[in-house]
Amino acid sequence: MTDRGLTIEIYSDVVCPWCYIGKRRLERALGQLNGAAPARITWRPYQLNPTMPKDGMDRTTYLAAKFGSLDAFHQMEEHVLAAGAAERIPFAFDKISRTPNTFLAHRLIWYAEQQGRQDAVVESLFRGYFTEGADIGSVPVLGQLAGRAGLDAAVVESFLHSEEGATEVKAEEAAGHRLGIRGVPYFVLNGSISISGAQPSDIFVSALRQAKETVMERKEWA
Repeated sequence: MTDRGLTIEIYSDVVCPWCYIGKRRLERALGQLNGAAPARITWRPYQLNPTMPKDGMDRTTYLAAKFGSLDAFHQMEEHVLAAGAAERIPFAFDKISRTPNTFLAHRLIWYAEQQGRQDAVVESLFRGYFTEGADIGSVPVLGQLAGRAGLDAAVVESFLHSEEGATEVKAEEAAGHRLGIRGVPYFVLNGSISISGAQPSDIFVSALRQAKETVMERKEWA
């Protein structure tokens, strides 16, 4: 998306359900800004589980270790399911059998930005993981999901088998840590206004209007 005024950087991880919910709420907020030019959105990497084995791990084992018990996870899950339903996201956690290492997925997202298909690829990854239980730590699966988003699956797989983009993704993630980001989703509007978490859409609308006003003020003083 192109826009000379409003830029939005989103730090997220594709295994974060609140990042998917935040995406929907931001999109709804942008739709409420009548007459506004589309924002230029860039997705930035943030690994929630940077030490996850490359092949991922059994999801049940992971959840029990992370939350202390599956009962604790299911209580949180109900809240996420309700929030997802409100945003028309049919979360299907029962279909997810493995928790993946997401570094390959972040490299794919970086590559998709170069091809002008980043938002479509992020959407495909979210949908594949959360509604179909796709193993997004798998190169063939990532190629398939990228294909759905308009990229050449074979080219994507070749890219993922290389080391291209790895340094850049690590640098972008490090930049997020320097900003003090400790959780996602995290939104940065025009490099100055920050929103942490999947806030209600009216919060996004207010922040977007503030960012837009800041742009207009800069133009007036230029």
